[in-house]
Amino acid sequence: MQATRILAIRHGETLWNVDTRIQGHLNIDLNDTGRWQAERVGQALAEEPIQAIYSSDLRRAFETAQAIANAPARLIAQTPSPSQVTPHLPLRERHFGHLQGKTWTEIETDHPQECRLWRSRDPHWAPIGGESLTALRERIQTCVNELASQHLGAQIVLVAHGGVMDALYRLATNQTLDAPRTWHLGNAAINRLLWTPQGLSLVGWGDVSHFDAPHDGPRDETTT
Repeated sequence: MQATRILAIRHGETLWNVDTRIQGHLNIDLNDTGRWQAERVGQALAEEPIQAIYSSDLRRAFETAQAIANAPARLIAQTPSPSQVTPHLPLRERHFGHLQGKTWTEIETDHPQECRLWRSRDPHWAPIGGESLTALRERIQTCVNELASQHLGAQIVLVAHGGVMDALYRLATNQTLDAPRTWHLGNAAINRLLWTPQGLSLVGWGDVSHFDAPHDGPRDETTT
């Protein structure tokens, strides 16, 4: 049976990641560390055959995807590479409604009930104006099925966000939405999945070996 190989990459670090400020659908740029991470992951994937790169249209993800598509090492090696990054709105982060832009401390202080529901991973709770975990999972599952089915026998890159990576991991491992997270969602980590019409399976997760140069390294927040 033919399958599609998927490289799922979370965007590089932003200042809001450092501040534990909820980004959601807000458009935040990479910081200096994030741009370094994007460059490193681009170099790490330079010799990988990639048929297409899809990215969330939000700048932090799209800039990371562009670094993968345009890595100098890929161009020098003349490795087959897509000519451009395709923005894809369904790869956006979970929408956190009225909590977007707030820090965890602010949410704990000003919205204790919502903070409790969030931390308990209630699958059906959604912030005012935002998405539930159930809605996010359904969106990501539909998105991956749509994109991967177009590239059977090839490898594609999906660049997105922490919540999207979490949804992909749970889909590939049959983890429930309310199960505590025991896996990392590192910025610009390389996550490998295999898609068939029967669903996703996990090949490798959280590879950050491309950050082996002296540096502070990536942070692994549970926020986006």
